[in-house]
Amino acid sequence: MRGPNVMLGYLKTDQPGVLMPPEEGWHDTGDIVTIDREGFVTIKGRAKRFAKIGGEMISLAAVETMASELWPDAQSAVVTEPDPRRGERLVLVTEKRGATRAAFQAYVKARGASDLIAPAEVMVVDTLPLLGSGKADLVSVARLVGVRHSVAAE
Repeated sequence: MRGPNVMLGYLKTDQPGVLMPPEEGWHDTGDIVTIDREGFVTIKGRAKRFAKIGGEMISLAAVETMASELWPDAQSAVVTEPDPRRGERLVLVTEKRGATRAAFQAYVKARGASDLIAPAEVMVVDTLPLLGSGKADLVSVARLVGVRHSVAAE
């Protein structure tokens, strides 16, 4: 996106104290969108792994790093789902038996991280879906999260 609403620049960790303007005035939001004939934009997904919660960008990789620090013996992945009040909500899917949102929140607080990084829900599974590379299969994880609503309604 670009326009008067885009900031003049961003401070990045790889060049502390240096204001980095968006390339040619364009800011890459990481959103994948469609634009219909009337010009309405619909967000379909995200190329980058971030969630927007209450106007704040939250790195999904940072959430997963916190989970791996808290529960190093378990595989975990985080996905987002829509939230009518805050835009999106985080759902952490983990193999850690007994994992709770409260335990994650306490860990986040002890680390001095933002409360927004704590998932709204922790879902424990027997086995986290993985790709052949050994990385989390995020499409299948998102499907598991989506299916839990339809199962609960039955």
